[in-house]
Order: sequence, then structure tokens, then C-alpha cells
Amino acid sequence: MRYNAAMRSPGLKLVVAAAISGALALLSSCSKSKPQQTVVLAGMSMANSMRFEFAVYLLPRSAGDPSAVLREALAGKYSSLKEVAEIPSAPRGMLVHARLERHALREYPPPDLKSLSYSGYGLSAEQAQALQRSDEAFILEFAHPKENVWIALRTANSLVEEIARRTGGLIWDGETREVFSPDAWRKKRLASWTAVVPDISTQTVIHIYPAGEYMRAITLGMGKAGLPDVVVQEVPASHDNQAGNLINLVCQSMAEGVTFKPSGKFNLNLHAIKDSRVRDTQLKSLKPNAAGMACLSLKTGKWEEGDPKNRLVELSADRYSGPDHQSQQTSMIDSIFGSEDEYTEVKHTDALLEASRKARAHLPELHQAFNAGLQPGEYIQLKAPFEAPDGGREWMWVEVASWKGEEIKGTLANDPFKVSGLHAGQIVEVREKDIFDYIRQYPDRHQEGNTTGRILEKLEEQNGRTKRRTLPTKPQITQCDPE
Repeated sequence: MRYNAAMRSPGLKLVVAAAISGALALLSSCSKSKPQQTVVLAGMSMANSMRFEFAVYLLPRSAGDPSAVLREALAGKYSSLKEVAEIPSAPRGMLVHARLERHALREYPPPDLKSLSYSGYGLSAEQAQALQRSDEAFILEFAHPKENVWIALRTANSLVEEIARRTGGLIWDGETREVFSPDAWRKKRLASWTAVVPDISTQTVIHIYPAGEYMRAITLGMGKAGLPDVVVQEVPASHDNQAGNLINLVCQSMAEGVTFKPSGKFNLNLHAIKDSRVRDTQLKSLKPNAAGMACLSLKTGKWEEGDPKNRLVELSADRYSGPDHQSQQTSMIDSIFGSEDEYTEVKHTDALLEASRKARAHLPELHQAFNAGLQPGEYIQLKAPFEAPDGGREWMWVEVASWKGEEIKGTLANDPFKVSGLHAGQIVEVREKDIFDYIRQYPDRHQEGNTTGRILEKLEEQNGRTKRRTLPTKPQITQCDPE
């Protein structure tokens, strides 16, 4: 018997936020029909002007008058900003419009405690509770032309921090739907901003949530830079990190001035990222067979409930070969970041069969948990057999996308070594009665299962053999065709 001993390992460590606006919502889509999409318009990048909204929630017994703090700040350190009674449609300078909402609980309600558990940063338990009683919010709307995009955003970030510090308030980013203490705001939004263009991921957030059988990932906050938000559809849950890293790299490219061509093709080159920290962090995590390049198609994204009110660009992997969307997407991710698989050749032992029997006893509860709905970041993989040409079986992991009775559909998590016609990411169907083991990953990234895998490792040690490690046999795209 040949076992693919572990899940594919792209080796990426960045974790993206898994939340949806206001309160955590696990959305699902009943419709699987895909709307007609057009490629993005040539030059669809930075808007001529941009506007966005921050606010400072004033906690009960606020320490100061935010209007007075604003006037003093604009007369001094922030004199480049001009306060106006109304924001024009085409601002010609760095503008701010401020108003005090005295009935915030009704007209501008803060996030509830559940929402704060994933969209609140640096808040004490007392501050989180006090925020629920906050009935005043000092709302600031900023606007400016694209020529001022980065200095204006940095100025707005600094100004709202100062107002929050001097009033004892908490900062609300209306674009990313997050709440920060002043210290957390400085750490996230300002501390690492040393060049003209920031690491754009410090100004945005990525929401990843269930949408039908797979996940949907979308940015919030790109509108602050006058740039479109970015979405990736039908992401297997185990690929959320890779999808998030891909999105961040595309966003960074746009922030650094990349424009889109009429063809809709976009060749993302990791080596072309100008921000050395963003670039080098990813380069260090690449597998040996990584091309550091993704050949993307950019399409006009379809707006869904909860999405930012902004232009949307969808990243598509349809320039890669494969029988379905998931296999193309996996090929694209493997191309830019690389991957590796492990396999072991062993005969079934009594210990291995007993471990499998115990693992299979968990299948009913796994089936029930899956159909009840998994949380963002949670997934189930099952070890299933595939017939090899030599008459043997190759056991590989399948990430569950659908589980109806005995029939299980999912995406193949491994590249086979003997079975032809299959590759990682491809949609396959298996039967529950054939399952040998399971892996369940929870939202906090801890895992259960794979007891047979640990036995395989012991068998290898006893036999004095090391685990074989082989790179994917299918060729990686190392050069994209011209845009």
C-alpha cells in the first residue's frame, strides 16, 4: 500500500482574518450558477479621488471634547488638512468633515461583544463593555485627490489616533469594520509605515467565510487608497492562508502602481514587489519548486451582501490547465508558492488497521459536524483509496466539500505518485465505507486525527528508513505568457 503521508505543504504562515461585517456570519450560497463576468477595464486601478470614514467612540465619562481636539490639531501639526462643512464630489486638497453623533446607540451603533471578539484589537474587557454603552461617536470623513493618497491616509491615521488618545476613546475604521485602542491602532496602522507606500495589508483586512461548498475571501479597506477590493471565489478551507497571501501580494502590487491591461491578464511576480519586507517574507517561505509567479486573469467581481461598497476585482486561475476550478486554483497556488508531498510504502499491520478502525468510529460525528456547518478556518480531510495501474491502492487525503449519505465529494489534497489522471486540487468523489482515517482542523489551527500517519512514521523509524519527500511531478509554470 502506498500512502500520501501528509497534506500538501505550501509552508505559508500568514493568517488572515476570518470574519464578516458587524457580527460573525457564516454565509452560504444555494446557487451554484456563475454570472457572466467581464475582464477588468484597462487601467482600473487608483481612482482620481478617494473618501473614507473613521470614528472615535467616546466612552462614558469621556476625557475631553473631540471637536476642540480637532480644531487644535488642524491649527498645528495637521495644518495640511482643511475642515469643510461638506465633502465635494471632486476634492482638490486634503479635506476632513467632522460631526458628533449624540445618539450613536441608535444611529451609529458600535459592534457588539461577539463581533469584538474577532474585530476588536487592544481593548480591555472593561473597554469592550463600556463601548456597548457608548452613545456618542465623533465621525470623521476624509477625502482627497489621488496625488495625496499616501500622505493623506497616513495623516488621517495619525489624527484619529491623537483624538482617541486625548479623549480616552476607541477608534472605529468604517472601511475594515474594526475597533482599536489607540495603542493597537498605532501598532497596526502606523508603526511599520516607513516608506512612501505602506505594506497595504496593514491598512486592510481579509474576510474569509463559507460560501456554498467552499470559502470566499475578500478584502475590506482598499477603498481608502482608491483601489478596488480583491476577491477569490471557491477556496478550499485548507488553502485560506495561501489565498490570503495571494490577495495581499496583488493588493501590494496595485498600491505600488501596477495597472491592468485590456486583456485582463495579470502576471503577478513576487520578485517585482518593491516593499522589501513584504517581498522577502514571502520569498523565505517558498518551496524549492516555486516559480514565484502567478498567471492570473482579472475579472469584474460580483458584489454580494456584506461586501465593501467599492469596485471589486476577482482573481481567476483560468489560465492554468485542469478539469475544474479547484484544480486550476491549486496549480496557480503551487506555481507561485511551491508545494511538496510525502509518501510511504507499507503493508497493513494489525496496529495500523486498529488505528483505522478507531478513526472510522468518528465518521458519524464528523459527518454531522460537517453538515451542521464548519467555522471559518475549520475543515475535514479524509484518507481515501485510489486504484493504481499496478493493481495496488494509493491512499490520499480529500478535503470534504459535500457529504451526502455514503457519497463524499471534495478536493484532492495530494499529488498522486502512481495514479494517473489526477492531481492536487481536483474534485473527486469517494465513499464513506472506504475511508481509512481523518484530519479535522479547528479554527484555532489545532488538529485532531491522522493516527494512522503517526503509526506510519513509527514503522519507518523501526525499519530504519526516512520518509520520502518528492516534489510534485507535474510541471510548474515558470513563465507567464504576455499580458
